[in-house]
Amino acid sequence: MISLADQLRRIEQGKLTPEAALAESLAAIDKHEGTIKAFVNRTNNPKAQTKGPLRGIAVGIKDIVDTADLPTEMGAPSIYKGNQPRADAPVVMLLKEAGATVVGKTTTTAFAANDPTPTLNPRNLGHTPGGSSSGSAAAVAAGMIPLAVGTQTGGSVIRPASFCGVTAIKPSYRLLPPVGIKCFSWTLDTIGLFAAHVEDVAVALAAVTGRSELNAPEMKSPRIGVVVQDFAGPAETGRAPRQRRALRCAN
Repeated sequence: MISLADQLRRIEQGKLTPEAALAESLAAIDKHEGTIKAFVNRTNNPKAQTKGPLRGIAVGIKDIVDTADLPTEMGAPSIYKGNQPRADAPVVMLLKEAGATVVGKTTTTAFAANDPTPTLNPRNLGHTPGGSSSGSAAAVAAGMIPLAVGTQTGGSVIRPASFCGVTAIKPSYRLLPPVGIKCFSWTLDTIGLFAAHVEDVAVALAAVTGRSELNAPEMKSPRIGVVVQDFAGPAETGRAPRQRRALRCAN
């Protein structure tokens, strides 16, 4: 996999140019895309930006997120073939402002729901990459790009990340603006990021949001909320002791 943080360090040290960093990703896409099928559309001759905290970083955008330069087909080309938004979604704008280069649209299950994509899991080509952000997770896992955007209503970021063995974050609701994405649930839809390692995700999220504290080298212990209301129902057999043990470890 390509480490975003490593690429940026080498750029800072003068050991790598933004153009060369982008070229690494484009070469990897050419090598692996025929097998993995993580993209539905690719940018023609993308150019690396030379300014911004994410300069030289190639990013893939889930195909339910609007892009002004590429079609957004919602994983349903029979309905949305060639659908061209007039503007980038705000999260895409933020990525570009930070210096990232959009290299393509990644596959999604239709309308981020249930229909599978043709994308294969780079860890095992006989396994599913998970959905609905299938292409974003697979593209990072295959070492094609160091950063990708996904969305989650229930588990559509953390599930494919787990299946493909990459790092992802489903951040706090609306930390990344969900405007300009195909709505599944206004109260739940959340934009997330995929990268190779925890450091990579932290660097990217801090750069996109402009909040440097998100990339702090020493994070405080997390606060974990546990739903105990009756509507949640009882825990499965054996789950309650594990839950209590996890809470003790977190505290």
